[in-house]
Amino acid sequence: MPRPLRIEFENACYHVMNRGRGRQTIFHSPDYYHAFLNTLGEASRRFGLEIHAYCLMGNHYHLLLRTPRANLARCMRHINGLYTQRYNRLRHTDGPLFRGRYKSILVDADTYFLPLTRYIHRNPIETNPPLVPHLKDYAWSSYPAYTRSASAPQWLAQELTHELLGRKQKISAYRAYVEQGIDDEIAAYYSKTRLAPILGTDKFINEALKNSQSEDKAKINKLLGRIPAIDEIVAAVSQAFDVATESIIISRRGRHSKNIARWMAVYLCREIGDYRLQAIAEAFGMSHSSGVNQHIKSLRLECDNDEAVMEKLKLLTQYLTP
Repeated sequence: MPRPLRIEFENACYHVMNRGRGRQTIFHSPDYYHAFLNTLGEASRRFGLEIHAYCLMGNHYHLLLRTPRANLARCMRHINGLYTQRYNRLRHTDGPLFRGRYKSILVDADTYFLPLTRYIHRNPIETNPPLVPHLKDYAWSSYPAYTRSASAPQWLAQELTHELLGRKQKISAYRAYVEQGIDDEIAAYYSKTRLAPILGTDKFINEALKNSQSEDKAKINKLLGRIPAIDEIVAAVSQAFDVATESIIISRRGRHSKNIARWMAVYLCREIGDYRLQAIAEAFGMSHSSGVNQHIKSLRLECDNDEAVMEKLKLLTQYLTP
């Protein structure tokens, strides 16, 4: 299974979600909900994790977190692993509970933190049919604590939400804010089948990518829809090799002739641009898409034998994945 995409840095904010295997129920009764909430509290104390909002929804959960110590992965291993153990003891069963690795979305707090608390808290009434007539009646989210309908756990961090709301009557103001409903931008984002791993402005995304591992940048940009056009890739390769673009687009004749620049452009179109084989074949004047895989194979062999080619590929990859 591929390694998940994670970007971790101090004081980063995340919307974290996970679901039971096969959509199975992971909270069967109050004992299960309390076991999970206790696990959250332990993670907060042990790892310095800030928990700003939560909603536990029968077969899945939502968390809004901030990590002063840049330790999201460690925190989530603890939360999911320990709750699985507690669930199995309560259920008299064993084995994995969740569908796999949790989903985490890095959040631009200045822009999206407050709307996300509303999105998370509105989950119980956004279902069809709603789970409760009023949000204050849903015991397994942090909303009742925000509106003083229930006591707040000691580990629940509410200060940032109130600060961003910026109003004097914090309780009534937050209640009114949540009752306005989910805003269109957030609704559109979460309606997608595949969620981008970062929710933020372009400036925030570019800064966040500096904290990601280099091999993740191309993958993240693909998920964000930020991929260079084929002609941009060709132009970059043309400049790097100091050759005409036509020599890259048009295949050289001769069975044993090398065209490393062409091979590299094709490779980058596939690996960074994630373009379809047929689209790449057409752009490079190939009669069949199998030629794309052959070009990629040729480049890989060349990289194995020539460190200079490998270094040029690395530099182009960095250049084309901002």
